[in-house]
Amino acid sequence: MPEDQTAAALAGSTREHRGAHRVGTVDPDTTVEVTVYLRPRRGAPTRIAEDAAEPAPMLSRSELAEARGADPGEMAAVEQFASNHGLDIIERDAPGRRLRLRAGAAAMGRAFGVDLQRFQHLEGTYRGHTGPVLLPPELSDAVVAVLGLDDRRQAETRLRHAKDNSGVSYTPVTVGTAYGVQPGARATGVCVALIELGGGFSAGDLATYFTSLGLAEPEVEAVAVDGASNAPSGGSSGPDAEVMLDIEVVGAVANGTRIAVYFAPNTDQGFADAISAAVHDASRKPAVISISWGGPENTYTAQAVKAFEDTFTDAALAGTTVFVAAGDSGSSDGATDGLAHVDYPASSPQVVGCGGTQFHLEDGVIVTEVVWDDLPSGGATGGGVSASFPVPSWQESAGVPVSANPGQASGRGVPDVAGDADPASGYQIRVDGDDIVVGGTSAVAPLYAALAALAVAKAGEPLGFINRTLYQLGDSGFRDITEGDNGAYSAASGWDACTGLGSPKATPLIEALAARRASPAGTS
Repeated sequence: MPEDQTAAALAGSTREHRGAHRVGTVDPDTTVEVTVYLRPRRGAPTRIAEDAAEPAPMLSRSELAEARGADPGEMAAVEQFASNHGLDIIERDAPGRRLRLRAGAAAMGRAFGVDLQRFQHLEGTYRGHTGPVLLPPELSDAVVAVLGLDDRRQAETRLRHAKDNSGVSYTPVTVGTAYGVQPGARATGVCVALIELGGGFSAGDLATYFTSLGLAEPEVEAVAVDGASNAPSGGSSGPDAEVMLDIEVVGAVANGTRIAVYFAPNTDQGFADAISAAVHDASRKPAVISISWGGPENTYTAQAVKAFEDTFTDAALAGTTVFVAAGDSGSSDGATDGLAHVDYPASSPQVVGCGGTQFHLEDGVIVTEVVWDDLPSGGATGGGVSASFPVPSWQESAGVPVSANPGQASGRGVPDVAGDADPASGYQIRVDGDDIVVGGTSAVAPLYAALAALAVAKAGEPLGFINRTLYQLGDSGFRDITEGDNGAYSAASGWDACTGLGSPKATPLIEALAARRASPAGTS
C-alpha cells in the first residue's frame, strides 16, 4: 500500500471475483504490464450521440489528438509517478491518452496500492486483487482507468458452429445479395478494422476462399497490440474461426476493402487498447470498426467502461462507425443468475449493436425471416435493456420496453439492427484448411461493417455516428422482423429487443448513409 495516506481510490476499479477463490500470491518478480488511461484534455469537445446541435465536421486524426489527446502536464505527471515507483514506460500514446507500464508484480502492486493474488475459476487461473486501485492526489483527477492488474479473460466470441455441415448454408456473397447488395459492389480502398482477442488468419486459406468465390483477395494486414500477433491456433473450432469469419464476410460483401486486423490479449486491458489503437491509427485511418467479442455488462468494471466510452467518443468525432455483435445466448447473455442481461460493448450508445435472425431463401430471395432462437440446445440473439446506459435521445420514440428484471428499469435498447446469424442458415467459411459453416451475431457485425464500407465508398468520406440516421430510416432501410423471441423479449412491429429495427434493405440503406452529411455528433 502507498505510504501516502492521502491516496484516493480510483472510481470503478474494484472487481468482484464471482465463482473464484484465492489460491496464492503472485510471484513478486512476475512481469506485469498495465495501461493507464487519462481523461481527455480539459475543454475538449465531447459531442456524442446525445447532442442535438447542428452537424459538425469530422476531425482528422491529428485534429482529434490536439483536441482530445492527453494533457501534456497530466501525461508528464504519470511518467514521473512511474519513474518514482520504478515502473518502465513501454508505450506512450498521447492521442489515445494512455501509457503502458511494466514492472515486477511487487513494484506494480506497491505503486497502485493493491496486493496482487492468484485466483482459481472454472475457466482457469488468473491474477487479480481485492479492493480499489489507489492513486496519489496529483493523479486522482487525471486518471480514469488502470487496466491490466487483473488479467482474467474479458470477452468471448459471438460465434456459433453449425451442428454439422449438412444443413442449409450460404456464402457471404449470397447473404449480401439476398439483402440487396448490388452485384459487383466494391468498397475499393476503404479501411475496415477488425478487433480480435485471439486466433489468427492464414494467407493461403484466404487466397483459396476468395478464389472459390470468384473475387479478388482483399488486402489484409495484422496489427499487433500489447504484444499479441496473428497467431493461428490450427483448429477450426477455436478463435481462428472468428478471425476468418470476420475477414471473409467483410471481404466478400464489400470486395476491395483494406482490412486491418488488430490482435490483442483477451483482457480488459487488451480489449480497450485494441479499440484505441484502431480508432487512433493515423496511418490506416479505419472508416469502420467491427467487433465480434463481448460479455454481459456486469462483467466489466466501471473504469474499463469509462476507457471504452472515451474511445468510442473519439471514434465518433473522427468519423469512424463502430458495429458490435449483440451476443449469442439470448436475453440472459449467458449469465447464470436468472436475470436478463445485454452484451457490452454492444450496449454502448455510441456503437451500432447487431442482433441475429434466421432466414430461408428460395432462388436467392428471402421468403421467411424470424428471430434467431435455438435455445436451450443452441444459441439465440442477444438483446434487451441496458442496466448501464439510459435511453438515448434517438431511441426515445422507438418503444424500448422496460427491463424484464425486477424493478423494470428503463435503459438503452439493444440491438439496433439485425441480420442472418443462425448456424442453421449459416455462413460458409474457410479456416485452418477446413470448409465449415458458422453463425452467431459475430457474422452480423462484419456484415454491417461491409455495408457501411460500401456506403463510405459511395459517399467518398467516412460516415461517423449513424444511429440517429438508422432510426429515422425505419422501414425504408430495414426489413421488420415480427416473429420469434430471445427468451425475455419478443419480436414486434417496429423496433424490438431481439432484432432492433430489423434486417437490412441494403440498397436504400447504403444510399441513405452515403447521402447524409457525416456527423460525429450523431445529428443528421
